[in-house]
Amino acid sequence: MTQEFTHLDAAGHAHMVDVTAKGVTEREARAEAYIDMDASTLAQILGGSHHKGDVFATARIAGIQAAKKTADLIPLCHPLMLTKVEVTLEPQPAHNRVRVASLCKLAGKTGVEMEALTAVSVAALTIYDMCKALQKDMVISRIRLLEKRGGKSGDFYADTVDESSSS
Repeated sequence: MTQEFTHLDAAGHAHMVDVTAKGVTEREARAEAYIDMDASTLAQILGGSHHKGDVFATARIAGIQAAKKTADLIPLCHPLMLTKVEVTLEPQPAHNRVRVASLCKLAGKTGVEMEALTAVSVAALTIYDMCKALQKDMVISRIRLLEKRGGKSGDFYADTVDESSSS
């Protein structure tokens, strides 16, 4: 079975998908990203001695705001009435990194995968922005969808990989 691109019309032009006839269902998506940094940078964040303030609180708020603004950032995304956005930041000192995770939920006609991915991306970018004076070579990576539930296409679960063992 060949899957068609839904954001292209018959002439190959980009368009926003018409979801008018779709039914409202509960939908949920989870995503993650990692930001690798020097041990000293992570120590300043965790020790609360960063001169810009609480890095994690700022990143969490930025991620939530980003999820709410996804349709303004990604041209063909539908504006959604999110009912829950959660951004968590898990320091992993043994690997000198932070795992950023998101959960987005709603009852609607289209999925929330892009909102979950945007949340983790912007939260990681915010950590980078707040810490770039300390370290410019931090690396944001492994941005991915972990899970999507609801909707016509069904559920999706990423292959589970123990990220805590990779470096």
